[in-house]
Amino acid sequence: MPRDFFDVPLTAHRTSQGLVELPIRYREVSAVVAIFRVPELRARELLAGTPLEPALARSGRAFAGLAFYEYRDTTIGAYGEVGLALPVRPARATPPRLGALELFRAPRERELGVFIVDLPVSTAIANAAGRELWGFPKFVTRLPFALATDRFDAAVLDPDGEGEIVRLSGELGRGVPAPPLSLTTYSMFEGELIRTPVDVRGAQRLRRGGGLRLELGESRHAMVEHLRGLGLDQASPVLVATTDRFQSLLHAGARVSR
Repeated sequence: MPRDFFDVPLTAHRTSQGLVELPIRYREVSAVVAIFRVPELRARELLAGTPLEPALARSGRAFAGLAFYEYRDTTIGAYGEVGLALPVRPARATPPRLGALELFRAPRERELGVFIVDLPVSTAIANAAGRELWGFPKFVTRLPFALATDRFDAAVLDPDGEGEIVRLSGELGRGVPAPPLSLTTYSMFEGELIRTPVDVRGAQRLRRGGGLRLELGESRHAMVEHLRGLGLDQASPVLVATTDRFQSLLHAGARVSR
């Protein structure tokens, strides 16, 4: 990494909403990532049509993450984002010897990553960039977000005005300090598997998730069905990571050879 986290070479990419420089630089962000246990079979169903399989699964149980971001300062403007993601690895890859510890390796050195199932955002430029440069499953809607020292309340609203898709709210425990985790994402773009490194920095806190509860709304959006299929209505996360010091670099993706 360069000495200055944000001092990186830039390339311009055209989208339907204008030029976007990559990597996108996220300078001031609050984030809450909730991790849930889900049936492995249901996770596999959401990966149908991709060359990916659930990672970190055991005894018929896998994991899913629901991540909420409040991006206050980025190179494509301020916006909100919520991601429903599954830990995955390419189906033909040798299972990592380190298991979950592989998450502490540099994102370019991992097979273990996340596949994003749904990715609502709050601005047109974020939607266009995600869809047209990476193939991310984005849609535009309102994303209320409120993070306090001891409480969190956030939601995804239906883009057609039909109520809420999902809300996660409740009390936050004290937690313990933890280092940041960079990311590797997988997405399908024009029939190809795309692998993207996301460099992350900023201290976070890990907390038990029992004080939070996920509630599905009355919306008929596909994201509701994905969450319901994973058995997450009225679920509490097993673990929650929170931070108001999140910074990241979202790089261009690269095609994965099969």
